[in-house]
Amino acid sequence: MYFYRVNCISLVTGGAGFIGSHVVNHLLKLGHHVVALDDLSGGFKENVNPDAELVIGSITDTNLVNKLFEKHSFDYVYHLAAYAAEGLSHFIRKFNYQNNLIGSINLINAAVNHKIKCFVFTSSIAVYGENELPFVESQNPNPEDPYGIAKLAVEFDLRAANKMFGLNFIVFRPHNVYGTNQNIGDKYRNVVGIFMNQLLKNKALPIFGNGEQSRAFSFIDDVAPYIANSINVSEALNQTFNIGAGNALTVRELGFAVGKAMGKQPEFMELEKREEVLHAFADHEKFETVFKPAPYLNLEKGLSKMANWVTENGVKSSKDFANIEIMKNLPKGWKE
Repeated sequence: MYFYRVNCISLVTGGAGFIGSHVVNHLLKLGHHVVALDDLSGGFKENVNPDAELVIGSITDTNLVNKLFEKHSFDYVYHLAAYAAEGLSHFIRKFNYQNNLIGSINLINAAVNHKIKCFVFTSSIAVYGENELPFVESQNPNPEDPYGIAKLAVEFDLRAANKMFGLNFIVFRPHNVYGTNQNIGDKYRNVVGIFMNQLLKNKALPIFGNGEQSRAFSFIDDVAPYIANSINVSEALNQTFNIGAGNALTVRELGFAVGKAMGKQPEFMELEKREEVLHAFADHEKFETVFKPAPYLNLEKGLSKMANWVTENGVKSSKDFANIEIMKNLPKGWKE
């Protein structure tokens, strides 16, 4: 599937993070020189391929962003940096918009000013909110949390930049991606990682309410290579795609599947129900028509691969988010 782009240079924001580090690896295979920008708030240096150039810093630092564009004359931008905790975003609204919206605008401004060839943006199915299932790209978005609102605003801004300045873009809306390099020590996001980390500690799996929320879970190798190679797919330019697996299961069912992969019988700790979309999964016909992907890895095999990596790397500590802006209605499980 690879088309080699020798002597081109790409910026990957969030390049030390989960999806970003995998996109870096695939871009290197494509022949790109890669600069990975990451503030290490959720990523790790060891995730970054040594053949990439790691710059430690934030997309909210306008001066740093502009200096990087001036220094490297990027051909492409892959924007994956975000604090992707949908539920928590209600309680960190200013932080959410500064990092997920204003930081993105810094990149779009620089991309326009430096005439990059394409801006690839990782959005989220959080933009759909409560909507008819499965979610399709033609639906009117209806985000219910500040994270989804920020992602949708960036999508709109890219369309406006394309119309006004001719900035080419590709938007992907992934959901519940799991796999190696994921931060399993973050109690606010990445439910597969949270479950595996809990099982390593022989502790119960926390679920909000009865665990009947349904989601579809996507293995990283069914997502990252296509994001990296998207600039070579002419039909993808200035389009938006759902990307990931299509078969949904409940969070409780996921707990049993993770337990099987880890060789342990899970117990559940039911926390107070939180405000969230109950059912969220997407249609991928548009993506499959344009990208013609290989068959998806089934959940059992994907969880097994991640479980092997998690077991080898061991338990990770969870840190409390340091600057909660609103304590009202904060789920008790996070307070504790």
